[in-house]
Amino acid sequence: MRLRIRSIKNISQVTRALQAVSASRVQRAVQAMLSSRPYATKAWQVLTHIAGQPGRSSLHPLLAERDEVNHVLVIVISGDRGLAGPYYTNLLRFVLQTYQDYSVPVSYIAVGRKGRDLLYRRGKKIIAEFSDLPAHPAFGDVSAIGRLAVDEFLAGQVDEVHLVYTDYHNMVRQTPTRKKLLPLEFETTEERVVEIGAAHRGPSPAYIYEPGQDEILDNIIPRFTALQVYHAVLESLASEHASRMVAMKNATDNATELAKLLQLAYNKARQQSITNEILDIVGGAEALAQAQ
Repeated sequence: MRLRIRSIKNISQVTRALQAVSASRVQRAVQAMLSSRPYATKAWQVLTHIAGQPGRSSLHPLLAERDEVNHVLVIVISGDRGLAGPYYTNLLRFVLQTYQDYSVPVSYIAVGRKGRDLLYRRGKKIIAEFSDLPAHPAFGDVSAIGRLAVDEFLAGQVDEVHLVYTDYHNMVRQTPTRKKLLPLEFETTEERVVEIGAAHRGPSPAYIYEPGQDEILDNIIPRFTALQVYHAVLESLASEHASRMVAMKNATDNATELAKLLQLAYNKARQQSITNEILDIVGGAEALAQAQ
């Protein structure tokens, strides 16, 4: 029983350390998400202004809706490490419920080893996987994911690209979410601007673009696509750390409570053993006194 108590206390020290690490990392992930919002907001305003011109589908291939959707690519963003509570289970359940009986073939880009392993065990088609991302990824660390999705879309291999990740609301609430990444949608302009940080108020300003709309679109649309993936990675990181922090806190509390119960049982057993020894001594002394 002493060995078990010592083992549980050692485990509680590990879970408490993981809880502290996750608490610091989730704050840093949220801060990174907030710091990139001004660029995302302005880029979205420029895009919506240009795309609002007549015939926007002909302005850039990434704005053009396909006449028929025959193949869908899904970017699933997870993580590389376990001990995150129900984080991965909820994400995989959401993916399976959404795409299990989808009307067209679906292939996947897995971001994170856990998501890759879960999809692989379910027999899903994975065309690429990205793992071992830095603990605090920069935009350049994840831009290749957006470029791959853009290349697949422009090559005609897929007709739509979806983004599935876990949306961070607060420390106790994170929900799996799906977005249509390509072709870019502008029907929910205000909702999307609020989502990335700030709603544009008032009438739309008039702009004169240099060197021209085509050159701007060729640069800003692929970058904005990668930026949405980057935001999703930051959201998922914050959700993962928050879920791990809560799970480790619960594990620490349970370990502490179990150690207390075991310590109480140990004390009772020890007290009972001492009582039995005293009774044996008293009984022996009485027997010896009677014999004399």
